[in-house]
Amino acid sequence: MAFQLFRWLSSTTVVHVQPDGPEIRRQREERGYGLRGFAKAAHINHGYLSRIERGLRSPQPEVMARIARLLGCRIVDIQRQRTETNDEREDC
Repeated sequence: MAFQLFRWLSSTTVVHVQPDGPEIRRQREERGYGLRGFAKAAHINHGYLSRIERGLRSPQPEVMARIARLLGCRIVDIQRQRTETNDEREDC
C-alpha cells in the first residue's frame, strides 16, 4: 500500500499558479485605475502591486481574489500556469 501511494505521488502533476503581472496592469489601466488608487481599493500597498505587475512578487490567493474582483474578471484570467511533474520540482 505504501509503495502504491509513493508511486502515485511521484507521478502526480502539480500546477503552479503565478500572477500574469502585465495582464493585471493592462486590465487595470484599461479600466482607468491608477496604480495607487487601485492598490488602495484592493487594500494592498502600491509598491506591492507594482512588484506583482512586474513579476517580482506572487500574491497570496486572497490578494489575487481581491484584484480579480476589482477588475471584474476571474482569477484564472490574470494568472499564468505552469505544469510540471513532482520529479521536475526543485527540492525545498
